[in-house]
Amino acid sequence: MIPTPATIADFRKVLADLPAPDAAAISAAQARNAQLTKPPGALGRLEDLAIWLAGWQGSATPRVTKPQVAIFAGNHGVVAKGVSAFPPEVTVQMVANFTHGGAAINQLARCFGATMTVDALELDRPTADFTETDAMSPDDLLAALLTGWNAVNPEADLLVPGEMGIGNTTSAAAIACALFGGAPEDWVGRGTGVDDAGLSRKAAAVQAGVARLTSQDPLDVLAALGGREIAAMAGAMLRARTLRIPVILDGFIACSAAAVLHLAAPGALDHCVAGHASAEAAHSRLLAALNKTPLLSLGLRLGEGSGAALAIGIVKAAAECHSGMSTFAEAGVAAG
Repeated sequence: MIPTPATIADFRKVLADLPAPDAAAISAAQARNAQLTKPPGALGRLEDLAIWLAGWQGSATPRVTKPQVAIFAGNHGVVAKGVSAFPPEVTVQMVANFTHGGAAINQLARCFGATMTVDALELDRPTADFTETDAMSPDDLLAALLTGWNAVNPEADLLVPGEMGIGNTTSAAAIACALFGGAPEDWVGRGTGVDDAGLSRKAAAVQAGVARLTSQDPLDVLAALGGREIAAMAGAMLRARTLRIPVILDGFIACSAAAVLHLAAPGALDHCVAGHASAEAAHSRLLAALNKTPLLSLGLRLGEGSGAALAIGIVKAAAECHSGMSTFAEAGVAAG
């Protein structure tokens, strides 16, 4: 097992030596898929998902029995620029709602048999306003990455990282703009429901934050523009990779965390699938940049890991069909 990183340099070393999927398990799963009692390709993307899952679980007959939803919450100094329709106090209130089981994500996690963890990251100490200075110091970034890293249950067989943080669509838009280019207006959306003036303030904040950058290194961009919860999701995704735990990506904010890994190391998101395309304006644009095709498109824009949690059912179904179906030989059915 890879030791817990102690420094940002250690995180960079992990990114430089990522484990690959089990090629033998993929080959065996492909062979099994060819013998199942169905026409070739009849289950569409479910077949691809099962084979992908097999590679990361190291088994020709994968199952999903211990999914984990890991929620991270953080507050953002850029909220002072009027970029959100809600005050930062809502982050604290929603964390309490998660803890008491009252949020949408609690219901979805229960529905699909997932355990749920919640980590609140220094909600009484928001990140700095990234239009004026770096959002996080190196120590802040390290602490947030480690929170995500340590939140992952090594016994989990599927991970959904989710978030809560008033103002975090602005942070996500700034990260996406910095990493992939384009105008701020290409990346900002209405988030929790800002009006036209609020949308203009978001674009201005993104412009100012990106203009301040002195480095295009993905981890430096994360420190300069990110929230603690975004860094924590990146840490959780990376930890999952070291454990070969498959990940379902949620919406725009979760994908901004994934984008940092994507540009930090080739193939860093090979263990991830996109759970859904959200209604946040730039999410589909970001998914395209990550080369991820979403499993669902239901007009969701809640965050919390909700769209990815819904997709747990799709991944579980793919595994059950692949691993539970009979082969032609087992069923006594002519293969044609």
